[in-house]
Amino acid sequence: MVTRIALTGLASAVSVVSLTLTGPAGAAPALPAGIRPAEGLRPLEWRTRPLEWGTGPLTVAALPRITYVAHRGGAREVPENSMTGLVTAYERGTAQVLDFDTRLLRDGTPVVFHDETLNRTTYLGGEVRGLDAREWRGVRLRPTDALPGSWRSERPPTVADVLDRLGGRIVLMLEAKDPRSLDRLAGLIRARGLTRSVFVNSNDPEVARRVHRLGLLTQLWRSARQLRTDRPERWRSYVDLLDVDHRARDADLARAVKSGIRRVWAHTVVTDAQRDRVLALGCDGVITDAPGRLARTGRQGTGRGPQRGARP
Repeated sequence: MVTRIALTGLASAVSVVSLTLTGPAGAAPALPAGIRPAEGLRPLEWRTRPLEWGTGPLTVAALPRITYVAHRGGAREVPENSMTGLVTAYERGTAQVLDFDTRLLRDGTPVVFHDETLNRTTYLGGEVRGLDAREWRGVRLRPTDALPGSWRSERPPTVADVLDRLGGRIVLMLEAKDPRSLDRLAGLIRARGLTRSVFVNSNDPEVARRVHRLGLLTQLWRSARQLRTDRPERWRSYVDLLDVDHRARDADLARAVKSGIRRVWAHTVVTDAQRDRVLALGCDGVITDAPGRLARTGRQGTGRGPQRGARP
């Protein structure tokens, strides 16, 4: 059951921020000068097709040598796991990957949300899995006062919303909080041609193996405690990205880097010193709540900040 908590008159009247790629209803947006819709595409199709795609979506092959990831969209800079936050992080260009969390509603709809319950980040209370898609449309996020800038409340997106808005424009990273969602997530990713553009994350090696068998990019995250006894080389045949806790011991991080897994990125980094340490130990990615600040100081201080990767 969902219970309302701390719901004020202002909160009940708040409107959803509109984030749409189209212009006025029924009108296709104007294309930039010199750009024509792809051959054979009807207006409805090219209106939602990312113009940056060209002949295909941006893939992991375009990632730079040192990659910055906006964790939950950059939770110290934007409202976490919100469409506004993810789009803002994309537009700022300080991260090459956008991370978000996913959960499953009662009717099987995958949605973008971190916690099991609604209490911390919305005006409601109760379990996320207790809602269906219709009820989800009534949920509103509650931006924290600690964020810089001014943010409006909005409906938390579904996974399909994010894939449709940002898929192919930037590499995405989604954590499957509920392993039962894997088949549905795989269907959404495949239907949009994004199998080389989206990492699917889990803390469970067996779930990671399932992700690999589904033909998706596999990400496995591990805590500092787990890394003490892990043997990451055992996973190199099916893990595309090892996501390690920056608090792990130097020896454990070094072993992860030498495991043979192609990408080793560290989470959740929030200071320059943390970033510089994991990069010095050989990690080639930084998962951070503050991508704008860390990427900026990375360019100025170490020369190893983000670079725009060439399109494959």
